[in-house]
Amino acid sequence: MKFTKKKKIILVSILAILIVASIGYYKFSNTEEHKNIPYSKFTTLVNEGKIDTVILSEESKIKGTFKDGTLFKTDNPRTENFKEVLLLSDVNVKESDGNTTIKDVVMFVFFLGGFALLAFFINKNTAKQAQKEITQMSTIDNNNGGSDKTNFDDVAGNEEAKENLKELVDFIKNPDKYERYGARIPRGVLLYGPPGTGKTLLAKALAGEANVPFYAVSGSDFIQVYAGLGASRIRDLFKKARNAGKCVIFIDEIDALGKKRRGGASGGGNDESDRTLNSLLTEMSGFNGNEGIIVIAATNRIDTLDEALLRPGRFDRQIEVGLPDINARHKILKLHGKNKPLSKDVDLRRVAYETVYFSGAKLENLMNESAMIAARKNDEKIRKNHLDKAFYTVIAGEEKKDRSSVSYQEKEITAFHEAGHALVTKLNSPKNRVTKITIIPSTKGAGGFSMNIPPDKMYKTKEEIKNTIMTALGGRVAEELIFGENKITSGASNDLQKATKMVVSMIASLGMDKEAGLINYEAIGGDVRANGYIIKRAKTLLNEIYEETKELLSNNKELLEKLTKELLEHETLDEDQINELIDNKDF
Repeated sequence: MKFTKKKKIILVSILAILIVASIGYYKFSNTEEHKNIPYSKFTTLVNEGKIDTVILSEESKIKGTFKDGTLFKTDNPRTENFKEVLLLSDVNVKESDGNTTIKDVVMFVFFLGGFALLAFFINKNTAKQAQKEITQMSTIDNNNGGSDKTNFDDVAGNEEAKENLKELVDFIKNPDKYERYGARIPRGVLLYGPPGTGKTLLAKALAGEANVPFYAVSGSDFIQVYAGLGASRIRDLFKKARNAGKCVIFIDEIDALGKKRRGGASGGGNDESDRTLNSLLTEMSGFNGNEGIIVIAATNRIDTLDEALLRPGRFDRQIEVGLPDINARHKILKLHGKNKPLSKDVDLRRVAYETVYFSGAKLENLMNESAMIAARKNDEKIRKNHLDKAFYTVIAGEEKKDRSSVSYQEKEITAFHEAGHALVTKLNSPKNRVTKITIIPSTKGAGGFSMNIPPDKMYKTKEEIKNTIMTALGGRVAEELIFGENKITSGASNDLQKATKMVVSMIASLGMDKEAGLINYEAIGGDVRANGYIIKRAKTLLNEIYEETKELLSNNKELLEKLTKELLEHETLDEDQINELIDNKDF
């Protein structure tokens, strides 16, 4: 909750009044001092007739007044006939101090009023903030205006997704044409795939090609702490879209809004997120498909979405936007290099080969980093060495400038480790590409890395997955082979994590282990990571593959040492240097 300067002054003033009142009450209650006297002296004074009044209470002390008007207090004897003794001695007896009781009542009322005023002030501001959140949706503007309008020419790669979306352009422009045939325009299109693959760009390009307003929101915009606010914002968004006429609504990260509902047993349908999702489902079913309004949603986690969102009539089309293949990567690199001064020694086709598993966003980042490096050095053009350095930065982080803390022994261990990865890759299949090995440490903590690039394929065979696991284990095997079992390092931590995931996937998901059978353990339910049988079987398989990797490198130990020697000398080896070293060996 945000407070303006004026509201903050009011709030601080109320708190200050309460604090001052508390201090004042404390001081006021303790202004009159009572002289403390022993109980024995008190009884003597009673007998002498010097006590005027005694105030009885449930406390351990009693208070009173002498005949001369001074105040005193003494111990409370708590005897049954104490009051009778005082009355027989002509002492005035009171059960309580009337003034104190009145003061307590007044102060209680004062404090109650102060806190009520404070609660009213906070609730009033909460209500205003909620109202502000509700009306904020109306400030969403058309993001498709001006000279920076996006169209499909600005989207490289993703040809299948682009072709699928191009059909919708005509739907939006000429809805009456399809109405004559009794066809209904798809109400929604769900784009799913890894981060950075261009889902937002595709949605914006659709609006640009159709020349209609583009309203972009995020799923998290509708998840609010105020009851009913998310649902209200959904209604406001669709109302705005209807008023605009033909348009594209884009909801990014829809999984934040559309997660599977929990069901009646856990109170599903009653909490805020469920109400918001229900509102979205109602709005998507409620508008006429031929109004020319298309809802595009994007997610990285389609498996988490509620089934009601995915049924026909809501998101009729579900289009995968995957990582680009080599041709798509080449197109993306050319697009982002179009306005950059590239040197003739820059081969973007080669860069495309080396950037397997790069998303469009990562490729753009690579080109941008290379441009920044060239600019820092005041070079006229972006050269190959700039791209190489940018590649290292994107993969592992900035190169460590001060390497004095890295001893020769650590450098040697890193070199054998990375050479082990690269050699296992090439020995298993000469067609596998190792485009770079480096032992230059990075600011992210990496001692080095080897870039192993498998061929672009739709599927992976069991043998290929096994070879990938052997590549991951190659670094640890090389350490043990050269330095001994007791000298292995923590450098293989990430490698072991990858190898374990692949082995568990082979056993639990892909049915590639004869002993485990064809059962998909994930379909049975439960966490496969906590399944004792899978853990035991994964351990056995990993040990078998590890021993096989050790045998492979043992038989090629001379080549491992040769590759490591070159790596220690040059620190970085490119693909041609690696191939020249390894191709001299008769596999």
